[in-house]
Order: sequence, then C-alpha cells, then structure tokens
Amino acid sequence: MARILLGCGASAALHKACDLASKLTQEEHRVRTVLTERAASLIDPQLFEAMTGEGAWTDEFGPERRTAMDHIELAGWAEALVIAPASADLVSRLALGLANDLVTTAALAVPAGIPRLLAPAMNAHMLSAPAIQRNLDTLREDGWRILEPDEGYLACGVEGKGRLPDVERIQAALAELLG
Repeated sequence: MARILLGCGASAALHKACDLASKLTQEEHRVRTVLTERAASLIDPQLFEAMTGEGAWTDEFGPERRTAMDHIELAGWAEALVIAPASADLVSRLALGLANDLVTTAALAVPAGIPRLLAPAMNAHMLSAPAIQRNLDTLREDGWRILEPDEGYLACGVEGKGRLPDVERIQAALAELLG
C-alpha cells in the first residue's frame, strides 16, 4: 500500500475528503492530510487525524510546526499526492507554482515522478471560466491527472458540472495511477 499525501482546499465538498481519507486508510494506505487555512476553518484537522491515525497539518509555522521544514518532510514521505477538493483558488495557485501555504509548498516539493491527482470542486460557472480551464490545462501539461468533476446539484444552488467526484471514482483513479 502507498503513502498518500492528501491536500484539501476550502469547498462545500470537504466532507467527502474525510470519507476519502477514511476509505483509503481502510485500504491500508497511510494518509497524511494537509489543509489550506480556509479548509481548516470548515473542518477541524483533528477529524482527519482521527480517520487516518496520521497527522494533519495546516501551517508549518508557529505551534503546529512538527519538523524544521514540514513541506519537505511531507513531500519526501509521499508516494502519491491527491488534491481533493481543489477549489478554484487552489487550482490557480498550483498552476502558477505559488508557494503561499503548506498545501502549495508541499505540492511543489513533491519529487518528479510521484503520481499527482487533482479533483476540482467548485461552482459550475467558476469551473467553466477561461482562467480555470487554462489553469487545469497547465496542470495537465505539468503531469497532473485531473478528474473531471461530476454534474448535479451544487451546494451553491446551481445545477451543473462542478461536484467533487464520488470517493469511489477518486479511489479508482488513484489505484490506476499507483498501478
């Protein structure tokens, strides 16, 4: 089984990331979670720790710091990187190579050749915006596997494409990447 670094952005679909972490752990993967600050304001990182038996991080500075350079330790530990849910903000920052939080710095530090899977979740209009489509194309060119979002009723009240893919679909895509 693999060591999976799960990065989570702020999204109404964040509850599915908890389920994903739990199911991957049940498959005997080791899962460490990194949440953006906004995501951690929606769901306490301790929930991920309880689901996985592994650490969950939001910041590598201050009292949460666990090693001298958490982003390097986490990136070196990972055998696969999964970003789910990936908000419009997180997609854009990853595509631009920004390193302004622990999720993005860890993602940049993951060595070449490590499988990368991204599952966007956002409003249908945001997803179809040219800037987001360009950023998703950039991530594909950079070697990320992008799971197309599902269609249906979104938390914002809109119907359309933008739902985080079902956990089983994310698991299947990850299993395929891990070969």
